[in-house]
Parts: sequence; structure tokens; C-alpha cells
Amino acid sequence: MSTYVVGDIQGCLQPLKCLLEKVQFNPDQDVLWSVGDIVNRGPKCLKTLRFLYKMRKNLVVVLGNHDLHLLAVAAGVHPMHRSDTLQKILDAPDREELLNWLLHQPLIHYEHGFTMVHAGIPPQWSVEEAMARAWEVEEVLQSPDCTEFLRSMYGNEPAVWSDDLQGMERLRVITNYLTRMRYCSKKGKLDLISKGPSPNSGINKVSAWFSHPERKAAGDKILFGHWASIEGKTDSPNAIGLDTGCVWGGALSLYELETGSWTRCNCTEGKARDVQFMTRG
Repeated sequence: MSTYVVGDIQGCLQPLKCLLEKVQFNPDQDVLWSVGDIVNRGPKCLKTLRFLYKMRKNLVVVLGNHDLHLLAVAAGVHPMHRSDTLQKILDAPDREELLNWLLHQPLIHYEHGFTMVHAGIPPQWSVEEAMARAWEVEEVLQSPDCTEFLRSMYGNEPAVWSDDLQGMERLRVITNYLTRMRYCSKKGKLDLISKGPSPNSGINKVSAWFSHPERKAAGDKILFGHWASIEGKTDSPNAIGLDTGCVWGGALSLYELETGSWTRCNCTEGKARDVQFMTRG
């Protein structure tokens, strides 16, 4: 039995099938983990969602920001962006079955000594604290307050966690940490503007969330996606980046938990661009 973790798929179905074929994925024994963002921007979002739904008994998914955006658009509380490729899901006869399944996926998964989350864990939280706060969001997603949460989750404020936060502000900052974070201060103040391999000029005292040496979860193995521009490179052996920019013409990456080995398939689908991606292990 092997446990494989795949990076941000974003509707790039053929590279995913390529990876599963390369490792000879056995649905009777093996398990696939996904770091989220299984849909949007890529060309085969409906087929990808259906493919993963069919293998759900062998699958663990955590929600990414694009997955949450799909749920908000489907709920009618947020418009689609120009770059969204979600319409076929919205028009599908099985949309409610697929979306209900997605709605019941967690924001964090812990197993085999690994923690999987879409974006990361802020410096001031332990894994246990992050899981408890993720559950607050998951509980609302599966409650009558779901639509109101999806309407209110957009926005960059509050920019830092406080135990005193309540209501939708509390849920929004939790969601931003777990599904949108890249850079933050050592106290966890978010910079949600910078997206490249270094912070935007003029933004001081922020670093990649995994670069803060005194962060509480520094000793924990964390699997994450979301950050294509760093090409999977981190400065921490315990921070394992899976997003190697498939939808931007890079590669889709697969990491085997038991061996630490990597498998990659180049992406011919999506928005091709001239990027060189590091090959590891």
C-alpha cells in the first residue's frame, strides 16, 4: 500500500492520469491525497471533479481557495471571475451530488505523521490549534449558515489572528490562513498581496510562512500547495511544497509518503508559459 500526495490539479485531468499510470496506482491498495484546488483555471474541471468523486473511497482531499470559490459561485453569492473555468460544473446534471461531496471535505488532514493543508499553517498556531480552527469553518460549511459564510469569506481583513475574533471575521481569517496564505510576519500578520517567490517591494517584515524559525509547527511535516511561483522549493525539510504550476504549463507533482520519492508529469493542458521547474528525487 502506498499513499501519494498530488499538487494543485486545477482541472488538468490528463497530467493526473499520467501520474497515476506512472506509479501504477492500485485502487485496491493505494490512497491518493490532494492538497486542494482540484478545479478552476484548467480545461477539464467537470471531468476532474467526476474522476475524483468516483475514486473517493481511495481519496483524501482538503479544500483550497478555488474549491471554496466554486462553492460560493454555485451558491449564487459571488460572481465568476473572467479566468474561471467552472461553468460546465454549474451546468452539469450531477452538480448537486458533486458539490455536496466537495462541501463535506476538510481544510486540514492529519495522518501517518503528516499534516496536509492547502496553503499552510501560520507561525503562531500548532498543528493541533490549526485543526481545531479548521473544524470551526468545516462545521459552518455543513450547517444552515453555509451560504452566509460563503458570501462573507472574501476579503483580506482581519490580517492577523486574535482569540477575541468572533463570527464571520474569525472564520474569514482562519480560511485565509489555511487556503490563501503565502507571506506573513513572525506574529502571523498576513500579506495577501505578494504572490511571487519574494514579497512585493515596499512590503517589510514578512517572510514565507514556513521560513519563520520559531513557528510552532516547525517540527511537523506539512504538505501544502497553492504557491506555484516557488516551484515546490522551501527552506524547510518539513515543509513539502506540491504546487509546481501545472495549470501554468509547468508540471503536476506526486509525492509518496512512505518513500519520499517524487513523480512528475509535464502539463500540456492549461496556460503554457516558459517556466523551468526543479526536478527532485
